[in-house]
Parts: sequence; C-alpha cells; structure tokens
Amino acid sequence: MTRLVFFCGHAGCGKTTLAKRLLAPLARATGEPFCLLDKDTLYGRTSPAALSALGQDPNDRDSPLFLEHLRDPEYLGLVDTARDNLALGTSVLAIGPLSREVRERRLFDRAWLGVAPEVGLTVVWAHTAEATAHARIVARGHPADAYKLAHWDAYRARRFMPSGDALDGLLLFDTTAPTSADYDALLQRIVAATSSA
Repeated sequence: MTRLVFFCGHAGCGKTTLAKRLLAPLARATGEPFCLLDKDTLYGRTSPAALSALGQDPNDRDSPLFLEHLRDPEYLGLVDTARDNLALGTSVLAIGPLSREVRERRLFDRAWLGVAPEVGLTVVWAHTAEATAHARIVARGHPADAYKLAHWDAYRARRFMPSGDALDGLLLFDTTAPTSADYDALLQRIVAATSSA
C-alpha cells in the first residue's frame, strides 16, 4: 500500500516543520517507505530564475504575475512528482500551501490527482494565528517572503480557515504550541485516514 499525505496551510503555519517531524514516525507506524516533497524545495530555484528572466523581482511569489503564470505549474509539478513516487511504491508527504486546491477540494479528487483508488489519501491543514505566522515569517528571513511581508495587508486578505464542505476529510492541526500528545494523535489520525483506501 502507498499513501499520499498533503501538508497544507498558509505561510508561517509550520507545515514543513510538521511534515518533517512526522516522516520517520509515519514510516515506523506503517512499515512503509516515505519521501518528503516540499514545493519550495522542488521549485525554490526555478521560480526566481523565471521571474528574473521576465524582468521581475526574483523573490516575488505573491505578485499577480507569479500567481497567474507560475503558481499552478509548480503545484501540478508537485503532484506529478508525488504520483511518480507512488507508482514506485514509495509513500509521499507533499508540502505546499495549496490553499485554492483545499478550498476547491481538488486534493481529494483522485481523477485530478491521477492517483489510484488503492492509494491512501489525506490532507492535513496546518494553522496558527496570523500574528504567530507573521512572526515566524519574519524570523526565518527567507528572501521569498519579502514581497509578502511588504504587502502584508494584501496577503492577509487571502488567508482563510477552511470551513463548510472544505472541512470534509480535512485533518486540522494547530501548530501554535503542540504537545507530544498532539503530534501522536495526528499521527494516528493520518494512519487511520490513509488505511481505508
């Protein structure tokens, strides 16, 4: 059996830290190999090069140009890479904001993902308060966050907490100050959610 677990959420919510923390425990709990695919690692050098070639700020991942022309190919490339690993028998933890895909429930759409019915599938939505996320973004000092921080009011208008139908099957996790018990509980929920394929 293979599993595909998405770790989604807004910038600074701790999705990458969370996925990295759970990788080894998930492999132990399931007895299966996992790989970690982080959208920022996969495309962290490509997007700045493309933006620079287009005469734009290479670190501007929140501008209309990026959002309209580069965002979707990055996310589709993440899904394609996940699918390749699944086909090789390796389970995947895929990390990216994927907010639009969560809202539109694409991450539960096996046809859109191109994954077989036997692949265990779930989505974790990591979240924290806006002030905490902002402080984390400032503290990490990543150049790709400069545009977001300089245009915080516009960025914050895009932040949301899933609600209504978007919550169906979504595993919510507050990263503000989780305890070991919180991590263990999430681990069990992921294993259970991906075992029923």
